[in-house]
Amino acid sequence: MRTCKQFVSKGLLAALAAGLFMACNGNKAGNNAPASTPAAGTNAPAAGFKIAYVDLDSLEAHFEYFKQKKSELEQKQQGMDNQLKAKARALQAEYQDLQRKASTLTQEQGESAQRSLMAKQQQLEQEAQNMRAEYAQNETKFNEELQKRLDDFLKSFNSDKRYSYIFSYRTGQSNILYADPAFDVTADVIKGMNEKGAEAPAAK
Repeated sequence: MRTCKQFVSKGLLAALAAGLFMACNGNKAGNNAPASTPAAGTNAPAAGFKIAYVDLDSLEAHFEYFKQKKSELEQKQQGMDNQLKAKARALQAEYQDLQRKASTLTQEQGESAQRSLMAKQQQLEQEAQNMRAEYAQNETKFNEELQKRLDDFLKSFNSDKRYSYIFSYRTGQSNILYADPAFDVTADVIKGMNEKGAEAPAAK
């Protein structure tokens, strides 16, 4: 799925390893409710080669844990942006104040004030760089956790091995040129993952 910008910028979020969660791109317009699919409780493996797919747009739109965590990450990013903007405005105000006072300062005082401003600017740039690194780290952790949750769920979902492959699908961003709704298991995946709620994924 993807925070997201972007991240979530904001795409949220970077594409996940299996491509089943991508950075916050926006939800698919129209009806996101996937078509009904075979019940997940069948114990006997189905005969022959069977595949299924998960609609990523619908999953992002209806997986409550993803939406919650994506919102938290975006709020954290907004807080960082606001903090940096406030400090930048303060630095700009200090620079303008120095310009107004320039004619009253000695050369030594003016040079000292300029050095102080340059040091503060460098400090702010370093702080912005650190915040970007922290955000990227949080985003990576977020994506890895979501991927782990999906991987664990699909192992359980397909424990009867009725599907040989489960692909991801996103309108306009998929190598799948045609997807028969009869093989859409998104509804089951969304229902199952929402039922698991905020449970922590199993340790590797």
